[in-house]
Amino acid sequence: MERLSRFWNWLLWMFFFVAGFYIVFTGGQRFWSGDLKALIREGKTSVQRVCQREFARCLYPGLFLEYAEDGDIGSLSGWYIKRVMEMHPLYRLQYGAEQTGGMESASTYEILVTGGIHDENELDENGEEYDMETLAQVENEKALEKKTEEEQAQRREEEQAEEEAEEEPVTVAAGTIYNMEELSDFEFLFENFYTMDKTTTIAPEDLNAEILLSKDMSIDKEVEGPQILIYHTHSQEGFIDSVPGDNSTTIVGVGEYLARLLREKGYDVMHVTSVYDLVDGKLDRNEAYSKAQAEISAILEENPGIQSVIDLHRDGVAEGTRLVTEIDGKTMARFMFFNGLSRTKKNGPIEYLYNPYIQDNLALTLQLKLMSEQYYPGLARNIYLRSLRYNLHLSDKALLIEAGAQTNTLQEMLNTMEPLSDILDKVFDP
Repeated sequence: MERLSRFWNWLLWMFFFVAGFYIVFTGGQRFWSGDLKALIREGKTSVQRVCQREFARCLYPGLFLEYAEDGDIGSLSGWYIKRVMEMHPLYRLQYGAEQTGGMESASTYEILVTGGIHDENELDENGEEYDMETLAQVENEKALEKKTEEEQAQRREEEQAEEEAEEEPVTVAAGTIYNMEELSDFEFLFENFYTMDKTTTIAPEDLNAEILLSKDMSIDKEVEGPQILIYHTHSQEGFIDSVPGDNSTTIVGVGEYLARLLREKGYDVMHVTSVYDLVDGKLDRNEAYSKAQAEISAILEENPGIQSVIDLHRDGVAEGTRLVTEIDGKTMARFMFFNGLSRTKKNGPIEYLYNPYIQDNLALTLQLKLMSEQYYPGLARNIYLRSLRYNLHLSDKALLIEAGAQTNTLQEMLNTMEPLSDILDKVFDP
């Protein structure tokens, strides 16, 4: 009896096996015609087609994004592909777009730097001249789009602090002293202290902190005659409350105040107030740097005791942007040190803009930035790196400083010159 039962079980099993094999081979689309060779041939073709499709779906799920819309998960292969698709970047990208209504960029937001740092000598990656007016407008719009929530919150806190300053002065927290181990890490150094324009590039050997910080940037106060020269390639740069025609309310007036503060610290300072960006009474910066280079070079020949040359600018930003911070109850315009690398990302070194002092220029701005972080945290923006030269070849201690912007007040700019002069003195006379 038991043997008979096993026989019937075996018979039923064979029946279902053959029936299942037939369904897989033919898809159940038609009954067997009695031709065994035709059955095997058609079954082989059907199995090959099914295997190819299923293997492709399993191995390359990214090619079957439409699967998510079909909702066909009734088969084992369908279940498997659904699991794989949930891990696949393309599926997650599509799913995220459906959930949020758009794509969210994962890029790191750049430091807010636009407008005034653009120079008339700049060329794009194709060697063409930029339309500076359009470029400034585009970058200002871009600056608005890229504000982070943290920057917006900081601005609200600063505005509130300014309103409450008379009742309760706000003092910036103690600064940070970075150790050499941190600064020797190129990625740490670059990410925390620099912003680089897309037109240029820099290598780790160019930002060797140990070498840059070991350079002597001091000034000899015993030298007769001027030791520091301050000038303004763009002398017409003004502020929100500048008075038309009154240079004392523009960047020139701010430069005179900086010169006075440095004189009080024992330096002999020459302040050059020549105009390089007006032609026939109209603003024209096409040859401003060339004109400035010619005059400043002649002055340096006549005054060999000059050891540092400072080109003081103000930046240009979107009208809704305010570059300010609060120190000891005073609202101050934030400033930025600027380096030209005489190098483009596309073509490498720019031979006709040779600068033998690039490493010295980089050393000076890094030392000043670190000093600012130690004594006046939050006042200095990141050092900006760009492709051209900007007359920084005139001295090993040449500086281009972007202080504030057109949205700052004159008083905020004057307030800033006080800590700036102190930072310069700490590096020039350690």
